[in-house]
Amino acid sequence: MPPQLPWLEPDDSLPAPSSAWTSKDPAPGLLAAGGALGVQQLRAAYSQGTFPWFSVGQPILWWAPDPRMVLPVSEFRLHRSLRKRLQSFRNHANCEIRVDFAFREVITACASQEREGQAGTWIVPDMVEAYTRLHAAGDAHSIETWIDGRLVGGLYCVALGHAVFGESMFARATDASKIALSALVALCRHHRIDMIDCQQNTRHLALLGGREIPRAEFLEHVEKARHQQATPWVFDPVYWNELLSLPGTKA
Repeated sequence: MPPQLPWLEPDDSLPAPSSAWTSKDPAPGLLAAGGALGVQQLRAAYSQGTFPWFSVGQPILWWAPDPRMVLPVSEFRLHRSLRKRLQSFRNHANCEIRVDFAFREVITACASQEREGQAGTWIVPDMVEAYTRLHAAGDAHSIETWIDGRLVGGLYCVALGHAVFGESMFARATDASKIALSALVALCRHHRIDMIDCQQNTRHLALLGGREIPRAEFLEHVEKARHQQATPWVFDPVYWNELLSLPGTKA
């Protein structure tokens, strides 16, 4: 029998991440259910490395996986094909990266993005509204790929100081989400942000340099990084040099 899952009232604090279900339980990393998705609750959750993830018809479910998938920005793999794409993107006047220009459109597009092996979405309407409020409060951001005046891809993330938590990506054109992720990595490198949280292990992220670290190590990083001065969330095209000056990898 798995341990009893704590049920939270709207104003309750989350349990310590160390109490999350383990690999021996039905849902490893599951920490609690219930609570609320207000700005203060989300700030508190991310401050302790916890995030909400649930489907339509489920209560709010809070997760603190161990190990944790992260992307150390110094280990980002700039494959040869992506390098060429970024060089072409940078050199075209009709291509640009925008930050926080169309947050709701980005998160809505992420919610509707079809993903291999996944039925439906965890970005339910309540999550869209919650993160839109968090964006208005200055703690959630969108990195957007624009071509010919059209939003063709992007991602959204949460940021507390230098603690950056990637959430979801979408693409309406080839490599548009990879371009947005590359822009986020370049922005992080410019501002000396060490790591982007990826939450869960995927083959796609692993190919780009993501890897798992122990939850305890991740929480130490969050505690230190979130107290550092907040990053200006703007993207200057000169930031591309943070990536394009690096040696590429094959593929």
